[in-house]
Amino acid sequence: MTGPLVLIEPYAHRLGGHHQHALVAIAQAGPGTVVVAPYGVGAEADTALRAAGALVAGPVGPAARVLFVAANTAAVLSAAGRRVFASRRWPTGLRRAPHQITLLARCLIEAACLRTARHIAPAPGAVVVLSASEALHGAAALLGGLPHLRFVHEGVTTEDAAVRLLGRLARPGEKRVLALYPTAAVRDQLAPAFPRLPGEVRTFAVDDGRRLSEAERKGARAAFDIPAGGRAVCLVGGWWPHKDIDVIDAALTQLKEPLHLVACGHPLDEAVLARWRDLPQVRLHTVPGPVSEKVLRIVYGAADAALVARHREVGKESGLVMGTVRHGVPLIVSDHDPDLTARLTGQDWARVFPAEDPDGLADTLDRLTADPPNPPGTDAADTVGLPPADKQAAFLTDTYARLLAKEY
Repeated sequence: MTGPLVLIEPYAHRLGGHHQHALVAIAQAGPGTVVVAPYGVGAEADTALRAAGALVAGPVGPAARVLFVAANTAAVLSAAGRRVFASRRWPTGLRRAPHQITLLARCLIEAACLRTARHIAPAPGAVVVLSASEALHGAAALLGGLPHLRFVHEGVTTEDAAVRLLGRLARPGEKRVLALYPTAAVRDQLAPAFPRLPGEVRTFAVDDGRRLSEAERKGARAAFDIPAGGRAVCLVGGWWPHKDIDVIDAALTQLKEPLHLVACGHPLDEAVLARWRDLPQVRLHTVPGPVSEKVLRIVYGAADAALVARHREVGKESGLVMGTVRHGVPLIVSDHDPDLTARLTGQDWARVFPAEDPDGLADTLDRLTADPPNPPGTDAADTVGLPPADKQAAFLTDTYARLLAKEY
């Protein structure tokens, strides 16, 4: 490595998700890491980063500041447009326009971060955008003036004509970029739209080796007043469209065995929670989120298993599945992703139920009492492809060197 590892995380200020955890774990694995966070870093992560000797910076330098202001202006326009064109009476093109501005705003904020990295670390060992936009890859590289790796987690917004034109104009910048797709499904979804953009599949989440201790587990169960013989499941994370809350809702009404359910995250549906509180076999505990890593460990520590339910063919990386492994908590998961299902089949720490099947989920939850899964062993990380933080840092550095060798 000729210089420091530079990690860019546009969402470092937000709690929730696994972005902050990966940021901190990788920074701790590489002393002297530069972290570029345009809107700052959450308090817990900031403390950990500074304790690790990382340099944390917002936009630095004239070019970065100009791009930062432009990005924020575009974000304000996008938000205003979404409010104006929310009604279905508007043509589809107008209703989609604010989302196209969002893609531009994300490109500009990435470019501001890259300009900052160039200002602070002119000879970096690697430059990585940890949460990158699914579009305008070449434009970010050209405006930012720096080759980089970019983790593209999913495709939420597709490009319309104007953004596609901008992308074509900036296509020479794509040779300065390598896309990292957390799963093959995400690669297969996005790569056809960018045939000249090089890319690889690489897990985003990392293992920091901090499994829950027995003392933490006992303390967590006491915090929720879960008795020693009681069975508990945690449901972590906001209730987003790719998650199948309906199948959980239906399954809970069919339970024959008592179950403690710890629901943590944001957003949660209060009407659904109210129904669950009235179910005879369910004792509900809620932890409104987003929450810090410290609180998240308490939630996982209280559970005999973590529950992940998604709709069929959702193929993006599940930070929740990775979270169960790194915390050492058994897993109950739908078979929505064939690749993940193949990895988990036969594992004594995982229970797989048919996606969108409340009967199958109810049966799986009831069998927790008679046949509880074992905690994940030391090989569980390899099973799901979860790399240690130091190996992830080494991979990023080696891959960046390959990108530069290919470019120059």
